[in-house]
Amino acid sequence: MSLSSRDEPLSVGFVLLHRFTLMPFAAFVDCLRLAADEGDRSRQLRCHWTFMTSTGGPAVSSCGAAVSPCETFRDPAEFDYIVVIGGVQDEKARTDTTALAYLRRAAALRVPLVGVCTGVFALIQAGLMTGRRCCVSWYHHRDMIQRFPAIEPVADRLFVDDGDRITCAGGAASADLAAYLIERHLGKAWAMKSLHIMLLEEARAGSQPQPQPVVFGKVEDRLVRRALAVLEQHLGEAMSMDVLAERVGTSRRNLERRFRETLGVGPQKFARDLRLRYGLWLLHYTGKSITEIGERCGFADTAHFSRHFRSTFGATPSEMRKRASETGRERVDPFFLHVEGRPAL
Repeated sequence: MSLSSRDEPLSVGFVLLHRFTLMPFAAFVDCLRLAADEGDRSRQLRCHWTFMTSTGGPAVSSCGAAVSPCETFRDPAEFDYIVVIGGVQDEKARTDTTALAYLRRAAALRVPLVGVCTGVFALIQAGLMTGRRCCVSWYHHRDMIQRFPAIEPVADRLFVDDGDRITCAGGAASADLAAYLIERHLGKAWAMKSLHIMLLEEARAGSQPQPQPVVFGKVEDRLVRRALAVLEQHLGEAMSMDVLAERVGTSRRNLERRFRETLGVGPQKFARDLRLRYGLWLLHYTGKSITEIGERCGFADTAHFSRHFRSTFGATPSEMRKRASETGRERVDPFFLHVEGRPAL
């Protein structure tokens, strides 16, 4: 594979905020690095990248690893994109006013801004996401709603390209977004080169749904919480209650009693309903066939899956999918797999 003069080098400036998350940064920049040169020589030929912090000093990630050398903020016009990698969000999270001012300056110059992981929080704080679609990880979905109630988060996609604002859920999806931008500027061959070296088969589209977690609320019973964690890890199989009880170190009888006291339903029905709700989510947010979804949710065959699905939701899987595709119909909440404990009496 030889370099061509078809395109100008892709230039990316990284704004690394305090305690930035390492994985989305590494996935993004390594995708650039591998596309920048032939083989694995890492010369910045077809892609250029610059690491920047407010002070120009090393950027310390949330896991403690530091990135150096970094520069102070350069002229935004030097870059095709400015990528903001956000940090850990907590009540004492510092606001980098210098970085926010830099992002506003870049926006005024019409330089596309990319918010990765919690980097999107910085774009919101800078006042640059008003009226924009805003992609966020399911993990930070509730935090965003609480902190920025005027912002409508998009949490059922890997990333959203809204022209001069691109937002990404983070994690491994950063590699998908980087490949998307590389393909746009340099061609598909260079994007695929990076992904194959990173042992990724292909880039996922931004519209592909984020993996759906099961989010458990205030379930105080520790044994039930442990059982829920096991069930979450085994959404694709019908685990017997004897096996589940053994996994959490109790008897089946005690497990059933504790489930009914905490959640108002026995563990077997709860587990089946959880798998059915997962199937409902898959129907709305993936293109998998009904047979594949039934298998993925741990049902023996399509008829078995369809029978229980209709009993629970009042429609067959095919009817539900048809409804979901109708124009104007609201899709299922991507975060409907929430489990709340019963209030204490």
